[in-house]
Amino acid sequence: MQSEISDRFHALAALPESQLGLAEGALVLASEARPEVDIARGLEALAELAERARPLVDAAPTPSGAVSALNHSLFELEQFRGNQKRYDDPRNSFLDEVLTRRRGLPITLSVLYVEVARLLGHEAYGVGFPGHFLSKVVGVSDVPDREIIVDPFFGRILSLDECAERVRAAAGDHSELDQQWLQPATAIEIYVRMLNNLKLNYLRQGDGLGALGCFDRIVVLAPDSAQEYRDRGVLLERLECVHAAIEDYSRFLELAPHGDEARQIRLRRDALSSQKPALN
Repeated sequence: MQSEISDRFHALAALPESQLGLAEGALVLASEARPEVDIARGLEALAELAERARPLVDAAPTPSGAVSALNHSLFELEQFRGNQKRYDDPRNSFLDEVLTRRRGLPITLSVLYVEVARLLGHEAYGVGFPGHFLSKVVGVSDVPDREIIVDPFFGRILSLDECAERVRAAAGDHSELDQQWLQPATAIEIYVRMLNNLKLNYLRQGDGLGALGCFDRIVVLAPDSAQEYRDRGVLLERLECVHAAIEDYSRFLELAPHGDEARQIRLRRDALSSQKPALN
């Protein structure tokens, strides 16, 4: 991830909260890591996917049939699917790479799915389901609850019972499905989650500067997220950027001044302050 944040990214962060242009935002994120990304070409590729799917979708006899036709087009004809063999490949997090390679993470595939569905006139959203990002199409008049949940990683529709099974598998047999987990994610939440995926990849690879670039963009998108300042401060301390680490610890304490964690961070900040080199 590049250290200098582009004007286009700052403009993205300043937009009113909306999921309109979600794919464009994802392509902007990709261009922050790789400036050569052609955002316009990525949007054209998405429009082409929609136009190839349109005859099947328009010919469907029912609203739910239209969703099934879209799934057939994207997951069977176009061969988009989750990259199970190389899940941690950073390219899975970049929408332009997903468009080219037809492989990605749940969240990038969901962004793609939502964008194509919207281009075809459907109301669709990303869903920040625990552990595995999903999509859903709403306003589907011939199904219960008027919505269909789609797992783009595995290319299939999920029932509420199947969603509940996933919750139990992850959290225990007595866990229940909370409908809040199926609410649409905001654009900012999606961008932050994408950046967090990249950040973790960079940290696993030992690329502290790459991870720092992700942190820098996350706090632009979510300036009141205390934990991001705390975690960036830890990374800055490891990178021996003492003054910047102290600033982040101080910002964390402004946002979360109470509790055991605040006491620990305050001690850490004060210890750094006592040994920090002078700025010349």
